[in-house]
Amino acid sequence: MNDKKVDLRAAVRNLNSLPAMPVIAQKLLALKLDSDEGERQMMLLIAQDPMISAKIIGLANSPLLGASRHITAVKDAAMMLGLTRVKSVATGIAVMSLVNKPIGRFDPQELWMHNLGVAFAMLPVVRAMPARNRPADDQIFLAGMLHDIGYLALAHLDPERSDDLHTRLVIEESRPAIEVERELLEVTHDELGAELAKHWNLPEEIVAVIRYHHTPDAEEASEAQPLVRIVNITERLIPSFGLREFVGHHIADEEWEALGIDPNQAAEIAAHAAEQAEQATQFASTFS
Repeated sequence: MNDKKVDLRAAVRNLNSLPAMPVIAQKLLALKLDSDEGERQMMLLIAQDPMISAKIIGLANSPLLGASRHITAVKDAAMMLGLTRVKSVATGIAVMSLVNKPIGRFDPQELWMHNLGVAFAMLPVVRAMPARNRPADDQIFLAGMLHDIGYLALAHLDPERSDDLHTRLVIEESRPAIEVERELLEVTHDELGAELAKHWNLPEEIVAVIRYHHTPDAEEASEAQPLVRIVNITERLIPSFGLREFVGHHIADEEWEALGIDPNQAAEIAAHAAEQAEQATQFASTFS
């Protein structure tokens, strides 16, 4: 066993120590979907990757979307899901492909299940907001799919301490994960994830969501509002699944009101969010 601990703060600032963003994810993010050519390029990119194609088609056929007929082609799946949603989900799938098998106690399948569940569970929250305040669909899904990539960065940079953390999260299952991380590591997964997102040149708003999704009231989180608060509330709305990341469940009336939502709608939103998360988890579990 190597007793020398990795200096995580230094490591995340050393670009060579961070995983590179998959080429297909880079290409997807760079695409503009406001033209027929952009749409055609996206279809070609997805069609070239059998795993992404299979997951996009599978998602279109899942109970999440209630397809009236069996979808067999990426183009039909894109019509069902919407182009911007397909782009964000495909980008998230590509990022998750960085790690295709467990690294010690870190299982990328659990992260995939959790992130996809959060991405879809955000929708009932967004629909309850005044239309003028709602983030764009592609931002919602990209934020949901990538908000916890810090766990991936930790497993890549320091598998030993990643193991220690995931062991502690199981043992102290009712303690906020971020507290455990502060005690065990010198940086938390939101900090690690933000550094990785910067390294990948992700949009500034997505970097801020990744960094502040546990601290949405931080002054620095303002540039990512309301998206960062939506992710924060959604994680507390839904049952824990995939990752063992306890975040608590209480949501104050003021937090709903900050999104322009009547707190009296909370129970209904929570029920819809849990249903979305459950269906997303069931879908995600079909892909190992």
